[in-house]
Amino acid sequence: MKQGTKIITLDNGYHLWTHTSGEGKINLLALHGGPGGTHEYWENTADELKKQGLDVQVTMYDQLGSWYSDTPDLSDPETAKKILSYDYFVDEVEEVRQKLGLEDFYLIGQSWGGLLVQLYSQKYGDHLKGAIISSMVDEIDDYTKHLDEIREKEFSPEDLAFMKECEANNDYDNERYQKCVDKLNKDYIDRKQPSKLDHLVSVANTDIYNAFQGDNEFVITGKLGEWHNTKNLKDDNVPTLVTFGEHESMPLETGKRMAEMIPKAKFVSTPNGGHHHMIDNAPVYYDHLATFIREVERGDYE
Repeated sequence: MKQGTKIITLDNGYHLWTHTSGEGKINLLALHGGPGGTHEYWENTADELKKQGLDVQVTMYDQLGSWYSDTPDLSDPETAKKILSYDYFVDEVEEVRQKLGLEDFYLIGQSWGGLLVQLYSQKYGDHLKGAIISSMVDEIDDYTKHLDEIREKEFSPEDLAFMKECEANNDYDNERYQKCVDKLNKDYIDRKQPSKLDHLVSVANTDIYNAFQGDNEFVITGKLGEWHNTKNLKDDNVPTLVTFGEHESMPLETGKRMAEMIPKAKFVSTPNGGHHHMIDNAPVYYDHLATFIREVERGDYE
């Protein structure tokens, strides 16, 4: 594949921004989170893997509705119905693969992107050489339980009650509430401060994010509340790496269980890493990723 930026036109007429960097015969396609987030935390992936002695061509793209790509009019009910679904976004990954000519490639996804990796592996796994699920559970109830535990540990009973009152009243813009969310973000999402993703909230597509997640990372009021994929993990038949940060919003025990249930999977964790542990502790994160790719390439991954 050629390095640099390429705009691709989907069959539905929308345009997506894609960018490829790095060299070598190994191809890695990177999916961002959110949903409605951006490609940014993958920008230095090819360089980080090269530091690990591995030449990889890394392609990232902004999903429909995200940053450099087209944004559909989601106020139109018919458009929203077509776009705001798991099926749309996993099929978008497949169309991107086709239009970029990728085959026998690696697919990595962070958070929401890790959800798409699970679904893609189950539906289109024949095209994959390996899959990397970065910080995403297979069962949303595990996540919400963990969030409750985090909030009980981090806040006084008074602050916790106040947060729950704001959420019950849909008062998410409350200044005191937002200070609590900022603390959680700095402790569990972006632990490396200042974070290169500080501006993410201002550029994210909140229509898409709210439809699936909710107001912030620590409440689930959207479609993700119905995310239950455990019974399908047995269908992830490609070599898989499950990677979580040691101090993040996703429960590590769930990641370990997922790796036990996926036929060809391993679990790794990144010390002092939050939800964006590829930024918080890049040397360890990319050492894990490079080790996984090398093992698959050698054919001795078990």
